[in-house]
Amino acid sequence: MQIEESIKGWGQLSNDETGDSINLAIKPLNRASLAMRTVLLALAVLTIYALSTIDYQSIDIPRAVADTFSNFKLMFLQPSSHRLSWWDAFYGVLITMGLAFLTTLFGGFIALFLGLLSAQNLAPKQVAGMIKGFVAFIRAVPTILWVLIFAVAAGLGSEAAVIGMTFHSVSYLTKAYSESFEDLDRSVIEALMASGANWWQIIFQAVIPSSVTYLLSWTFLRFEINFGNAVAMGAAAGAAGIGFDLFMASGFYFDLREVGLVTYLILAFAIILEIISVNMKGQFEKRI
Repeated sequence: MQIEESIKGWGQLSNDETGDSINLAIKPLNRASLAMRTVLLALAVLTIYALSTIDYQSIDIPRAVADTFSNFKLMFLQPSSHRLSWWDAFYGVLITMGLAFLTTLFGGFIALFLGLLSAQNLAPKQVAGMIKGFVAFIRAVPTILWVLIFAVAAGLGSEAAVIGMTFHSVSYLTKAYSESFEDLDRSVIEALMASGANWWQIIFQAVIPSSVTYLLSWTFLRFEINFGNAVAMGAAAGAAGIGFDLFMASGFYFDLREVGLVTYLILAFAIILEIISVNMKGQFEKRI
């Protein structure tokens, strides 16, 4: 009896003062937890190995820190430009915003139909599974690689940037839209079907009106992401815009003051976009 009581006591620790008990029983790991811990362990091992291969003796850490602070001082406390005028910088930002707007518009329009066909409560499971698998493959490849792939056919420039960014935007928004459609209560769809409504009537009378706020939020989020991608594409794919000016200032001319000025412009426009998106979403929700 004493042995059995002692064995049972291993799973629980009692507190005499408060009477509370702490359960120390170890739960078995499921597949998801085991996979997550394995990935984290592998990343930790790779990180330790990568850090151990660095030759720290050849690095003058105090000088590196001092140079970093000096560069930040030039960039963010003394921004100026002798080559790039204010109008040229503003025009470059407008081009970048135009690239982001076009890719978001094209991507959202295509993703709306693909999202309807990939929602499990609106389309056959085989069709939804095929589309989700296809867009997952597209989404797994970074945007810059899609731009470079299309640049082989279209050449470096804004055309390749628009096609590649649109390609990735479609995969991103398709997943977001389909998940928003799947949140719709199944009873609403069944009630419309029982009343004789066809598929398109269900879509325009129930699915889209109930999900429009989520669609708007995901679209604005993707627009902000595309704005950042358009800045990078200006340098990587020669798509012009403020990204190309940033590349020239940081590499070809190496003017840190101009880099700081361009960075401030990008941050200012990003904040403006966020304010506009929040206000438009609030006004749209009030109308609904």
